[in-house]
Amino acid sequence: MNILFHEIKAQLKSLLIWSFILFLLIFVAVTKFSSFADSPEMLSILDSIPPKLMDAFNMRVFNLMTLSGFFGVMFLYFTLMGAMAAAMWGSSVISKEERDKTVEFALVLPISRSRLITAKALAALTTCIALVLITWGISFVLVQPYQPDRTFYNFLTLEMLAMFLIELIFLAIGLLLGCAMKNYKRASSTALAVILATYFLSILMDIQDKLDFLKFLTPFKYFDARDLLSAGRIDTTSLLLTASIVSVSTVIAYWAYNKRDLYI
Repeated sequence: MNILFHEIKAQLKSLLIWSFILFLLIFVAVTKFSSFADSPEMLSILDSIPPKLMDAFNMRVFNLMTLSGFFGVMFLYFTLMGAMAAAMWGSSVISKEERDKTVEFALVLPISRSRLITAKALAALTTCIALVLITWGISFVLVQPYQPDRTFYNFLTLEMLAMFLIELIFLAIGLLLGCAMKNYKRASSTALAVILATYFLSILMDIQDKLDFLKFLTPFKYFDARDLLSAGRIDTTSLLLTASIVSVSTVIAYWAYNKRDLYI
């Protein structure tokens, strides 16, 4: 339990930084929305943007004069920020012991490696949950001047749930890399590379419909804002894929960390 609270405290600064980044993102988005809501002619500016670029950012499938439409466009940015934060926390929560030369102290504690991973992973999970709740709260407060309706609140709830599930996927992947990679210095950079690769793959799929068969390779396509808004729920297949990735990554992480030699 002491390890859990210690890790949560250690991640507090990082949580505040990511929360501030998301606050700026939402603040700019809501400010930008006011321009479209008050001046419909502003939409004509979008005519100068190439259609393929509009498709890449879902700007043609949402009504930008509604809060739901605007937050539908912003969803990709929310999930990208959440994924990066989660992957960093997952990959560093274990590897930092080797980086900071404290792994020897951790190993002499009267607990197993599995319990050590569990405590650290729970701390990272707690931080991920906090980031989602903070994002949710910031969004709720900043949109109040526009008198959002129940449809928007339901959509925002689904977006935040989807954001958490994507965080969960990349948290597990980051934890796996942090536990399995012998070169601890590369764990975080590899996790970020995975995120960027899957993110750009999702953009390519929006531009080229022929690549739609690759959607199972990128978690950013498991939870599409268009589907969340139209269906009003999260697809069962996406939940199963999320559960599979998280379960497999976590099991391998435990197995790898218990087997490998640590850098002291």
